[in-house]
Amino acid sequence: MQKFDFELNDEVKKMKRVITYGTFDLLHKGHVRLLKRAAALGDHLTVGVSTDEFNAIKGKKAYTSYEDRKYILEAIKYVDDVIPEENWDQKINDVIKYNIDLFVMGDDWKGKFDFLEDYCQVVYLPRTEGISTTKIKDDLGMN
Repeated sequence: MQKFDFELNDEVKKMKRVITYGTFDLLHKGHVRLLKRAAALGDHLTVGVSTDEFNAIKGKKAYTSYEDRKYILEAIKYVDDVIPEENWDQKINDVIKYNIDLFVMGDDWKGKFDFLEDYCQVVYLPRTEGISTTKIKDDLGMN
């Protein structure tokens, strides 16, 4: 365990820390609902946002740049911190580094991150019906 030159107060020690990940391109109501529900499950919400380089590895192209998506997410009241998601393998390290208690994803990822249960609680939240970035891009002829 890492040693510090100071003592964490009891309030900080008890703080429940939550993390979620996504591309968050063309931010919409479904994204905001996920962030609101994730934030309600704890005291501090960290959001990992896929970088443009990581999206390229995944075969995805975001309409909005990483920097702009990060900027928008930082302005949302439910979000406390935004970090770059640069590869698939960083999640365990992030959970440890940021002292995460709860890992939250949409239920379209159900079962994919169960391996994190060795490190924290994992919850899959239901998606908002009728809206997705893929649908928006299809409707706009972007896919």
